[in-house]
Amino acid sequence: MAIKDTLIELRESSGLTQSEMAERLFVTRQAVSRWECGETKPGIDTLKLIATEFHVPVEALLDMPLQTVCQSCGMPLASPDLLGTEADGSPSERFCKWCYESGAYQGECTMQDMVEICVEHMATPDAPFTESEARAYMEALLPALERWQGAAPDEAR
Repeated sequence: MAIKDTLIELRESSGLTQSEMAERLFVTRQAVSRWECGETKPGIDTLKLIATEFHVPVEALLDMPLQTVCQSCGMPLASPDLLGTEADGSPSERFCKWCYESGAYQGECTMQDMVEICVEHMATPDAPFTESEARAYMEALLPALERWQGAAPDEAR
């Protein structure tokens, strides 16, 4: 679904007018109108705020196909060799091999630690995005993942 359609759906399902949505997102009503008409798109910081305010994954806002991702670091679980293992040795359907082994997380860290680890791997010289874009994406994504739901950024898990 295009971002303009997603934004309309989010606003309407929340029972908000364009003005009310604008107020929640600290933008003008005209900005919301332009997004919904497809004239412009929200920036990464605004997308992060929208994801947080409306409890939706950033992928839904970016018109990316929702795929299974590690519920600790957010890495796409695109192939079976990336899966961690459950306590009985079976493949985990929820976690990658770097975050989860034998039914347990691989080391305790905070959500902010995980952001730093992921940004280091995402913001390489040949990556299509900057370090600040990778950081904003991870800061929006991690709170929605199973491991971090309800955790403070500096709370170890």
